[in-house]
Amino acid sequence: MIDASAIAFARALHLEPNTRIGPRHRKLGAAGFRAARWLAAKTMGAAGFHQLGSEFADGRIASVRDKLARGETIYLAGLGLAGTHNSGIALVEVTRRDGPRLIVNNEEERFAGNKHTTEYPEKSIDAVVATLRGMGRDVGAIDAWLTSWDYPTLAGTLARSVLEELPQSLKLLRTTQAAGFDSRRLEQMTRTPKILARQLKLAERVPLICLPHHDNHAWFSFAASPFRDDSESVAIAVLDGTGDLGSVSLYVVENGAMRRLYCNESMFDSLGAFYSVISSTQGGWTWLSSEGRYMGAAAWGDMSRSGNPYYRRLRKVLHLGADGEVWLNRAMANWYCDPFDNPYKAALTAILGEPLKPDQLWNPDAMLRVEDIKHRPDTQDRLDKAAATQLVFEDAMIHVVDHLLRVTGARRLVLTGGVALNAVSNMRLIEHFDESWFANAQGRRAQLHLWVPPVPGDPGVTIGAAWLFAHLASAPRGAPMTHAFYCGTPPASDDIIAALKADDIASQRIGDISTPEGRDAVADLMASMVAQNGVIAIYQGAAETGPRALGHRSILANPCDPATRERLNERVKYREAIRPLAPMATLEAAQYYFELLPGASDDGYNAYNYMVLTARSKPHARDKIPAVIHADGTGRIQIVREQDDPLTYAYLKALGRRIGVELSVNTSFNVAGPIAQTPSQAIETLRRSKGLDAVIMVAGDGTVYAVWHGGERDSGRFTRWFSEWKSAQPVA
Repeated sequence: MIDASAIAFARALHLEPNTRIGPRHRKLGAAGFRAARWLAAKTMGAAGFHQLGSEFADGRIASVRDKLARGETIYLAGLGLAGTHNSGIALVEVTRRDGPRLIVNNEEERFAGNKHTTEYPEKSIDAVVATLRGMGRDVGAIDAWLTSWDYPTLAGTLARSVLEELPQSLKLLRTTQAAGFDSRRLEQMTRTPKILARQLKLAERVPLICLPHHDNHAWFSFAASPFRDDSESVAIAVLDGTGDLGSVSLYVVENGAMRRLYCNESMFDSLGAFYSVISSTQGGWTWLSSEGRYMGAAAWGDMSRSGNPYYRRLRKVLHLGADGEVWLNRAMANWYCDPFDNPYKAALTAILGEPLKPDQLWNPDAMLRVEDIKHRPDTQDRLDKAAATQLVFEDAMIHVVDHLLRVTGARRLVLTGGVALNAVSNMRLIEHFDESWFANAQGRRAQLHLWVPPVPGDPGVTIGAAWLFAHLASAPRGAPMTHAFYCGTPPASDDIIAALKADDIASQRIGDISTPEGRDAVADLMASMVAQNGVIAIYQGAAETGPRALGHRSILANPCDPATRERLNERVKYREAIRPLAPMATLEAAQYYFELLPGASDDGYNAYNYMVLTARSKPHARDKIPAVIHADGTGRIQIVREQDDPLTYAYLKALGRRIGVELSVNTSFNVAGPIAQTPSQAIETLRRSKGLDAVIMVAGDGTVYAVWHGGERDSGRFTRWFSEWKSAQPVA
């Protein structure tokens, strides 16, 4: 039985036939939310979890505020706990003068070797303890431990999601992955205050303060943005798979003060869930691995709204309502009840065909591959479905942002949440909200200025929790972000040497980058190898936080060689040809080969620093740098600055002298796992990759080692290249 409020709600929207939006049992779901949140707040409060507004949280905020006022330095830890994907810990230093400063953001997947792990972040916490000790401090210096989710509110949302669609939604209780939350680790998560105390050898359990998930996304992403002038408002859109309250949250910042305008209070009226389900069930990969692949596949399909054979019908799976709302059409989709086994209803199956089942994912015969376009008759059809999905997704993003810009009167937008990793859609937003749109909608001459942080997804909310808490304690905003090298600390020379003691690899000390001359010499050697179509990896400094390798854990190759893409995908990364390769460039090279949009020009085109925004290539680019131009003529570009990454910048300059292009292929230094974090992981990645010629490993003291395959796997290429390069160097 559908309650009367749901019927009245649907009638008021004048919906088309075969459309149902909103829950069946709205009142029951709302009551269940309130009851479950209240109960969870009581039980979790007793276990050591404290919400904002509680006596403990208010007292701790006041204490930190007083310390800052006295000029003391404060340390905060943001925690992504067991149960939520991408668990980890951020350590943030706060001062009255400078505000918060990120020291490390350790992602557990990097230390544990399990991508998107939901495990308790034991190894990343151990690494933070080591970092503190290296600073002459210990865990007692941490003034507040903060969680990246408001767990009582999340409990209420999970209860609401089940109750509002009874009885079919009882199937949600059988899955452990809905909303990216692994309920198998629920008991471990609730014991975190005790587990953490035991790990840190503390006598009493560690009290945790729960920070709202989307508020964490919003505050850090805004504070780290280049939008520093408070004379203009800034709009913030958090578009997510889900948060602890909903999946779409909108904010505005006016005179430096942020307020939330809207939250849709739904896990399943979600752009992230829409894209995850379709990309997985049509592409053949699991959630969190499917979305980027499917975005790449869309470029091979028909990206015309008038010509794509699926777009108009698939468009009906999302209802775009008044005031920027996005509603899932529950007459077509079924993932609000059964997201994995039976995600489609008959109307959606009639459009897309039967969804791939969980036991079919990662099956080579089921996965979407552009290599099959000349062999399997259904491949182009599947690519057109990917394109239609991307188009519908873009429509929904534009709809949300259109409303947000109208109600705020803003021209500056911070976009964050997992949805913001869709770099193609981010480009479309800037293109759509042009001077013509602003003239019509706001009556002024302007265009959208967009910024997306390097960690818009959940690895960033650990940072956000600390940033938000610092703000609540009256700290200044903090400095804008210019790079993302915060995961872990630089490798020690002894650790690298220890990792090199293996029979199946060869190694050699090749230089020292602690001086400009030494750095330029190593950079020139790297460029020399790449110019001869070598494939090398760079392993230096702290790793990148976030999903993109940006020059500290990168595989580098020649962008001018048309065979580079095939070589990397087949012999180095062992991945689908559907995946594009990214261009890493100096600002001058980026401007020469790509159309950098004025809407991303703040702080010297800072928005292009992190591979979160694609750019259209210029006509002469495809012939010169074919390896980094995708099927749709775009590149997910990364601009490298000398002040942020001196070695990689020097490499690009040296490459320009050798091949005439200050631009390199850049893909992440990983094979079938997370980006390599430790020296031993770097060596293991080399072992896995038969097509990788050498790894350049840089110790924290500047010493540089080259590592390559030894024994029977030694091709002799590195030894020859190094000998030739060394003989060409001028005699000192």
